[in-house]
Amino acid sequence: MAKKIVKKRKLKVFNFLLVLLVLMGLFFVVYLILQVPTKNILIHNTTYLNDDYIIELAEIKDYPKFITLSSRNIEKKLEKSMYINSVSIKKKWGFILDIDVKENKVLFYDTSKNQYVFDNGSYTEDDNNMTFRVPRLLNYVPDTKYKKFIDGMKNIKEDTLSKISDIEYKPNDYDKDRFLLYMDDGNMVYLTLTKFKVINHYNEVLKQLENHKGILYLDNGNHFQ
Repeated sequence: MAKKIVKKRKLKVFNFLLVLLVLMGLFFVVYLILQVPTKNILIHNTTYLNDDYIIELAEIKDYPKFITLSSRNIEKKLEKSMYINSVSIKKKWGFILDIDVKENKVLFYDTSKNQYVFDNGSYTEDDNNMTFRVPRLLNYVPDTKYKKFIDGMKNIKEDTLSKISDIEYKPNDYDKDRFLLYMDDGNMVYLTLTKFKVINHYNEVLKQLENHKGILYLDNGNHFQ
């Protein structure tokens, strides 16, 4: 009877250790990457909100770990602010957090209510920490006119809005939608709710006035007194 020969398999210890070392190395690299903090925070398109306000509200002032940072959670925190309409966040190469903010536009300050009014109809109490270059509404506007007034103010461009210092509700016997705008340059402008867009041409009208000061009637016809 022939004798059966059994070959012994040599355990490739070196290959096993090499694979184990590589896996440990990869694990260590991944661990280090997960620990890397946010290197830079870029905030775009804000006009009256400063960067400190955004960073504080988003709870990222300590520059948290970049990889595990949830963009959606940051968006939710920021969008709770009455000053913010929407937020878009992108993570960029170099551990950079890019925050694009769309603010709620502040239209005017209502002196009868002590409130700033936004273009979406929301409002906030007078805030000493915020500075807004917007006109003041000097008197009460009936509720039936108020929403239309906000809609009219939304049609005024930023560069024109900044030239209006005060607004007064000035109805007469012929028109209950009449308003008087006091301009920074000393002129006054009468408008109705359906003609608020016309004030966007104020700079063009100024050239025709040749530095004269007076009252511009845009509520009924177009004439200057």
